Amino acid sequence: SPSLVLPCLGMRTRLGCLSHKSDSYNDFTAILPDKPNRKPKELETATALRLSTEEATRWADSFDRLLSHKYGVAAFRAFLKTEFSEENLEFWLACEEFKKTRSTTKLASKAHRIFEEFIDVQAPREVNIDFQTREVTRNNVQEPSLSCFDQAQGKVHSLMEKDSYPRFLRSKIYTDLLTQTQRRLS
Repeated sequence: SPSLVLPCLGMRTRLGCLSHKSDSYNDFTAILPDKPNRKPKELETATALRLSTEEATRWADSFDRLLSHKYGVAAFRAFLKTEFSEENLEFWLACEEFKKTRSTTKLASKAHRIFEEFIDVQAPREVNIDFQTREVTRNNVQEPSLSCFDQAQGKVHSLMEKDSYPRFLRSKIYTDLLTQTQRRLS
């Protein structure tokens, strides 16, 4: 229930609170930055003020536009959780974060962590990629570079774009979010 969302503290926790196994989520306030002592109605208003209907509508223009907006990522994550496939987005985001690594000493450990969590056979959050891509990535991780996950990340991006993204645009999660942003205009 939305009342369970309000006590959540960190951003990861708030985004996790969107994971109710329903295809609907009417209160997107969980994705807002923490503001102590906010009342639920104030939270709903803040969501409407921070996310315009125009921006939310633009998410339908392209998958990359959706991924470039923090609330778009949060809404898409909530949708993927209803389909039990959030590991795809989590892997894609982990790769984006990995590409920002500037320390060569951290590069190897981060690469191995991502591989073990998402790529390796029977990884805890294994993404659906073909054997060849898995093996290329396994070899790349042996001598990691900022591009060692590019092929696997591209496959996962393509899978989400062709499969999950069109369903997201038709989902109750997305249509409810659009409705919520439009309420402030009326």
